Amino acid sequence: MSTVIHMAAGEEPGEPEIFCSIQGEGITAGERRIFLRLSGCNLACSWCDTAYTWNWQGTPFRHERDRPGAPHKFSRRKEVIKTTTDEVARKALAYSAPGFVITGGEPLLQRLAVADLIRKLRAARPDAFVEIETNGTIDPGSTLWPLVDQFNVSPKLAHSGMPASKALKPSVLRAFNTFKNAWFKFVARNGADITAIEALAARLGLDRKRLLVMPEGTDSKLLQARLDQLRPICQARGLILSDRLHIHAFGNRRGI
Repeated sequence: MSTVIHMAAGEEPGEPEIFCSIQGEGITAGERRIFLRLSGCNLACSWCDTAYTWNWQGTPFRHERDRPGAPHKFSRRKEVIKTTTDEVARKALAYSAPGFVITGGEPLLQRLAVADLIRKLRAARPDAFVEIETNGTIDPGSTLWPLVDQFNVSPKLAHSGMPASKALKPSVLRAFNTFKNAWFKFVARNGADITAIEALAARLGLDRKRLLVMPEGTDSKLLQARLDQLRPICQARGLILSDRLHIHAFGNRRGI
């Protein structure tokens, strides 16, 4: 029995966004992975680089790429592929890599379908390393927890445009903290953001050894400038600094 799943549209018409590349972010950066991008998100970050997974025409959300008379909006009909976990697994398994990254959007909005998909992937490749990228607002639940090797949790700070009441769920973040393969990847622009990250981690009791600071940006020049600003602060405070390798290597494009 297969489960319905909503995927982001890929570059080929009618095809879901599934591709093989390097992991560009986080603790497994540089490793080859097969990426599966799901559609839909419960947040609306103003700088999101995958806004085509949620920023539909007719919605009120603002985005930093908005221009007068030309909001950064997308057609839900064109950008969402409704398919099955059997079909997604078949397409993903056509690639060869040591692991999978299930991303979005926010994958945990479809956590039951994600669990079914992972079971199908593991049935074919039991030793594959499975990562899920999430904004940390939804508990994976007891069904999904044991199926995942690593959660890349990216709580959103104030510069995302999201109020803390919506973007930060303390009970969920504490639950992720109990999972030793959950890494907390915070997007930062400056030293004030690092101070905010440390304050949040202290308040929630998050493991500082699993905190990563990643510069916000979708072009290599801006990322490098922010890396230069964030690096000495992270070094002084004992925090891990994470780059966005895929942006440097390929630019801000789909399917990379």
